[in-house]
Amino acid sequence: MVACYRCIECNEEAQELHRDYSHGIIKITICKSCQKPVDKYVEYDPVIILIDAILCKVQAYRHIILNTKINIHWKLCIFCLLCEAYLRWSQLQDSQQIVDPTDIIRYAKEWDFYQMFGLASLELAAFLSGTFFFLWLTNKDFIQKKSNCNTLLIALLLSGYGKLLVIPAVIWEHDYSPLYIGLIKFFVLASNAQAVRVVLNSSRRFALSVIFVGWMVEQVTACIFEQLKLTL
Repeated sequence: MVACYRCIECNEEAQELHRDYSHGIIKITICKSCQKPVDKYVEYDPVIILIDAILCKVQAYRHIILNTKINIHWKLCIFCLLCEAYLRWSQLQDSQQIVDPTDIIRYAKEWDFYQMFGLASLELAAFLSGTFFFLWLTNKDFIQKKSNCNTLLIALLLSGYGKLLVIPAVIWEHDYSPLYIGLIKFFVLASNAQAVRVVLNSSRRFALSVIFVGWMVEQVTACIFEQLKLTL
């Protein structure tokens, strides 16, 4: 039987997470390498898993990325981009003029929001491109397998969930600070690094290097579009 799971403690391959016996009896599989449960989170409440993921525990990331089949990564990505675009758009509007927040029709006609959404999407694409390009330079054996690329892409999109933290800033209207936004960005990058570390089974230093390169490409792309905007 082909192993399709990973031990969340030592990352060794496993054929199953648990075994179902008769009368509803379920036994958690023990890892042959570390002698610990392959995935203790299979019997945990989702809230506990989410808390451990927020704390960036590598075990929780292995459970989510390697041992579960989550198909909401694209929906989550679009929603995060919408939140980020709205935040940028609100900052742009606030710097230009005061707009009545009850004027829904005016909001719907604001093309600047769609521009912010497009810019956020391009920056995300630049980040992903920089990340994959750096891996292509440093780890071609990994990047040449399509399944590995798909897993890494899903992991990076899912680990961007921290962008949802801008929702409180939207709810509080414009009562937020650059420090709050900076902390959100730092958390997202740390989460991305943890996802890369899990998928590649690499060191923390290498994962941080991968994310740093992707972030630099993203920043360069943002600067280029900012310069183009000023010249037009």
